[in-house]
Amino acid sequence: MKLLRVGTTGAERPALLDADGVLRDLTGVVGDIDGTVLADDAALARVRAAAEAGDLPVIEAAGLRVGPPLGRIGKIVCIGLNYHDHARETGAEPPAEPVVFFKAPDTVIGPDDTVLVPRRSTKTDWEVELAVVIGRTARYLDSAADGLAHVAGYAVAHDVSEREFQIERGGTWDKGKNCETFNPLGPWLVTADEIADPQDLTLRLWVNGTLKQHGTTAEQIFPVGEVVRYVSQFMTLYPGDVINTGTPAGVAMGHPDPKPYLRAGDVVELEITGLGRQRQELKDA
Repeated sequence: MKLLRVGTTGAERPALLDADGVLRDLTGVVGDIDGTVLADDAALARVRAAAEAGDLPVIEAAGLRVGPPLGRIGKIVCIGLNYHDHARETGAEPPAEPVVFFKAPDTVIGPDDTVLVPRRSTKTDWEVELAVVIGRTARYLDSAADGLAHVAGYAVAHDVSEREFQIERGGTWDKGKNCETFNPLGPWLVTADEIADPQDLTLRLWVNGTLKQHGTTAEQIFPVGEVVRYVSQFMTLYPGDVINTGTPAGVAMGHPDPKPYLRAGDVVELEITGLGRQRQELKDA
């Protein structure tokens, strides 16, 4: 299923994109798309049955904002340097263990919302990423297969980053990762049953119409199931938590000088196979 949330910021309602590409209203079936629903097999069964019946109310999509496909996110765990080609372009050795950092849930915006360039920023960068949404409580998992069994679905994430704040200002990466609007998510949360192999997805990103990133999850150093298993050794993952699983080569930081960092007025578009497409215009904060 392709689940999404539509409407003004803070007042999104649950919806479903049916097999014919028609937007359908789920408000009579579930209250929202969030961890509570994703962990409730009966609720998901109701959604699936309603979708198959074909009688859900149609929502007029024209002019309607698409919000993040997941409400009430608990935490966003991020994996750095998780693609062989991205590690090579940044001159970094592939990590022996996953590099883990966090983004605050309040960085999440809709897939087509405005991204704000932070004040005094000169190195705002792009990163297309596969986001994993947790559907079952995960703690001390034993295997990568078990990790995949705890995934509710997948989405497109844009891990916007400010490289000076991240790398040159001391401390952890968090300062360069948690600026407002720095995690566009969606448009859809695609349930795991629709993604046959999360290690066989193509990721693309364009800046002002020029293709900058064109990679595949087959290049991940730590595959999705292993990432979930690994993270569960250090923290409990709950339904509705998100893991951003890293970005392939092609970020601005990996370009020769002068590096083409983002500025107000730039337009970024990104997509992942089967998960939809995002588009953001950048403006000054």
